[in-house]
Amino acid sequence: MRLALLSDIHGNLQALDACLAHARAQQVQRFAFLGDLVGYGANPAEVVERVTLLTEEGAIVLKGNHDDMAVRPPATVKTVGDSTATWTHQQLSLEQRLWIDNLPFTQHLDTVLLVHASADGPELWRYVYDQRAATASLNAASEWPGVRYVFGGHVHAQTLYYRGATDGLMPFAPQPGVAVPVPTHRQWLATVGSVGQPRDGNPQAMYAVLDTERALLTFHRVPYDHYSAAAAIRHAGLPEFFAHRLEEGR
Repeated sequence: MRLALLSDIHGNLQALDACLAHARAQQVQRFAFLGDLVGYGANPAEVVERVTLLTEEGAIVLKGNHDDMAVRPPATVKTVGDSTATWTHQQLSLEQRLWIDNLPFTQHLDTVLLVHASADGPELWRYVYDQRAATASLNAASEWPGVRYVFGGHVHAQTLYYRGATDGLMPFAPQPGVAVPVPTHRQWLATVGSVGQPRDGNPQAMYAVLDTERALLTFHRVPYDHYSAAAAIRHAGLPEFFAHRLEEGR
């Protein structure tokens, strides 16, 4: 099976459509959305509509922290993420909010565990940003039988770790478009990056494809009209910071 792994769309319809088209060109057979469909971006309702339709084709969808905030916006704004939660809540229909609220935190598919943040307390939204956090997530994944791969998002970066001869994890620097052998005699953890809000100085969208039959993982970068996505944010009256971030890939 060729499984497309997409995370952190953040209401960016332009980036989502570009990644979906790219993934279909890669002949993927199933989509998995690893959370944060909404938040920051100008088109949360349209993104949720797209993803909901894909569930009719068997797409998997998880809940992220921004999805959770869109259902129940915080009473007090403490972070930049909080600042768009109420606006996003208002853009979504009641049916969409109920659908989001019922999304799971994890999904187990044979050798694969999908999660938005860390498998170590998925509902706590812990960031897997280094080897220590990756080790905790992979160790926690042992609760699910047969898991060899853990895939998540949340950190808006494309990273790959594998368990070597010792208990520690080894980092591997993936290159866009280059298939990485991920044999099942090892355990692997990857963060697949952000479709709608890259933060590495490159505005191109991020996602990954797992080929389970050939045990290959390919990280992708996809160009899209990020200026149009930024213009939509401005037109919606959202903070300029979010538009500028898309233009700069920050």
